Amino acid sequence: MSAREAPTAAPRSKAPPRRGFKWRKWNNILHRDLGYLCAGLTLVYAVSGLAVNHMRDWNPNYRITHDTVQLGTLGGATPGSPEFVDEVLAGVGASGPVLGTFRPDETTVQNCLEGGTVSVDLTTGEARTEQVRERPLLRAFNQLHLNVPKGLWTWMADLYALALAFLAITGIFVLRGKKGITGRGAWLTGAGVAIPVLFILLYL
Repeated sequence: MSAREAPTAAPRSKAPPRRGFKWRKWNNILHRDLGYLCAGLTLVYAVSGLAVNHMRDWNPNYRITHDTVQLGTLGGATPGSPEFVDEVLAGVGASGPVLGTFRPDETTVQNCLEGGTVSVDLTTGEARTEQVRERPLLRAFNQLHLNVPKGLWTWMADLYALALAFLAITGIFVLRGKKGITGRGAWLTGAGVAIPVLFILLYL
């Protein structure tokens, strides 16, 4: 061996990588899959929430329309009799069956139909109609949102509420760094908590 040649050091064996629990990986997987599972229910609750928030402005379960028809001089049938009711319905273009007829006062005859009413002013010959039509899909959404079915649906709604809480918590830890909870995410999370607190202080 020459003086310039140094002995070759034996290669060091690499230590096996530590395989700890990859919590962030599972956090993201569960957040993703549970988000897909809750997508349908979230849309139902979102649509219904918008509908019932504005109940002062409209009826979220039924479409109600009003109309006025001038019947003119009515025949000689006794007000409230079957002949009188038939004449009124023909005049407003409505059809039975008639569920009931009553006199709220001396000058008014009100006929209750399936899905509406027809009120006649005997002094003017004017008929006021009210038609009530169900909003089938939206009403079903509202019934679920307000837990009208009770029973098994209560448990389903509870599970959904817990799932939303889980999504909120796991969502905080999806991203790392400046865009995660240690950066911009902290400010946005704080703002999201502050909004309901502010309204509680202002209105409750």
